[in-house]
Amino acid sequence: MALHSVIIAPDKRLKATSKPVDSVDAGIRRLMDDMLETMYAAPGIGLAAIQVGVPLRVIVADLSREGEPTEPLRLVNPEVLWRSPELVTYEEGCLSLPEHYAEVERPARARIRYTDHDGRMIELEADGLLATCLQHEIDHLTGVLFVDHLSALRRGIILRKLAKARKATIKASV
Repeated sequence: MALHSVIIAPDKRLKATSKPVDSVDAGIRRLMDDMLETMYAAPGIGLAAIQVGVPLRVIVADLSREGEPTEPLRLVNPEVLWRSPELVTYEEGCLSLPEHYAEVERPARARIRYTDHDGRMIELEADGLLATCLQHEIDHLTGVLFVDHLSALRRGIILRKLAKARKATIKASV
């Protein structure tokens, strides 16, 4: 397994639409394993392939807490089949927007269909934090970041801070 660098906003690659995966083969399984290793090291609870520069419809997630056994989910070509009308608000963060958090309102439950690590078609009904996490990661596959759910003012402030930090890092390394 290998750690990947996580792309930081406002990188235009994060706004790309990811392509469907034709089949779950050894390369896709290796990508998912690498993504999980990268996510755990960050640490985070979800990661989309586009965040590590791979524009494929692949996400991973694991809501287990530190000290608990891991329970990784590996989702290929995930799609939301249904969202509940009830909404819930969670404070969201993102590995591509480090140290920035905001409350985002999303459907409380969602039914997701995806292909798993072994190539089987699965339907999962998620609620609570899992539903929020999966919807957040699936958004990445169409170029949507959690800040896109915020007001233009709040989104602009966060993205300007990230751009400024990026410039300072580049300047310091020269």
